[in-house]
Amino acid sequence: MEALSKLFKGNIRQYGMIIALVLIMVLFQILTDGILLKPLNITNLILQNSYILVLAIGMLLVIITGHIDLSVGSVAAFVGAISAILIVDMQIPYPVAIVLSLLFGGLVGAWQGFWVAYVRIPSFIVTLAGMLLFRGLTMVVLDGQSISPFPKGFQSISSGFIPDWFGGGDIHVLTIIIGLMLSLVLVFTEWRNRLTQQRYQFGVIPAPLFALKLVGIVAIINLFTYVLAAYEGIPNILIVLFILVVVYTFVMNKTVMGRHIYALGGNEKAAKLSGVKTKRMTFWVFVNMGVLAALSGLLFAARLNAATPKAGVNFELDAIAAVFIGGASATGGIGTVIGAIIGGLVMGVMNNGMSLVGLGIDWQQGIKGMVLLMAVAFDIYNKNKAS
Repeated sequence: MEALSKLFKGNIRQYGMIIALVLIMVLFQILTDGILLKPLNITNLILQNSYILVLAIGMLLVIITGHIDLSVGSVAAFVGAISAILIVDMQIPYPVAIVLSLLFGGLVGAWQGFWVAYVRIPSFIVTLAGMLLFRGLTMVVLDGQSISPFPKGFQSISSGFIPDWFGGGDIHVLTIIIGLMLSLVLVFTEWRNRLTQQRYQFGVIPAPLFALKLVGIVAIINLFTYVLAAYEGIPNILIVLFILVVVYTFVMNKTVMGRHIYALGGNEKAAKLSGVKTKRMTFWVFVNMGVLAALSGLLFAARLNAATPKAGVNFELDAIAAVFIGGASATGGIGTVIGAIIGGLVMGVMNNGMSLVGLGIDWQQGIKGMVLLMAVAFDIYNKNKAS
């Protein structure tokens, strides 16, 4: 029990939000008479929140560096409009249009990153201006009208599923196999990390707790993949999200760039004295945010099968809330990719669950606001307690 208590206290941000997510899911599973965790609803939950989770990953890096980006919803809408013009109006092949749209998102991020990093205008002001600018440009290029429809191939990015090569009928066999393979990979990775920590005489959790952790991971993964397999299998967008999570987790935890981003957010002056090129790092963080905002806009347009002037409204608020609920610090320097994803899932499950029980949008907004406030208050409480 003492070891378990020590483990939880050492990872209170990570485990606290996982426990909160599980409790919220159990609550709404009861309140909705079992509808929440039905295969169809779980799949819809992934599809509906995919673009917010993509934004949350980029927003995490921005917030870790001590900045904020209020423009991501408008940038997503603008890039969605640009992609519609390229694909629908100009008949450019959609793979080429996707690459051009992502490059355009990077240019938007570079524009804002320049003002923040080199001119030293506060990011709040720069991105607030960007929010107004790109929302206005979206209305200009669309002329107040929606553009549709997109080709089936483009739509499948956000609403398609990986095919079942084994033809399992009612159960998507390939999804079950992927779940088993992913379980083996994660168990091997956890075991190798434990052996490495022991080799260097770092503290590790007791063997029974480690075994219990592995059993829990395997159970959750295979239960999740079974639920997906009972409907249509793994959505294409889930593959995109998985790749993003793996790549950004590796970058933030295992590379020099990741360590520099954390150092920049922790103490910019100290980071600069340590040799970190703080201006360049800030610039590239905003470029990255622009690319991910563009990807989010493409995913939303593909799911909606149209580019509309109202796309992306409040995306920035959901992304920021997901990052803070997921354990990032309001003062920068702290946060994880997995935490941002969990925070986004908390918001998504709450939105979905409250809609299923018939709660009005007014109450939904109020409850989400209180959850965000409590998450930041919890962060401040922990900091004060530690100091």
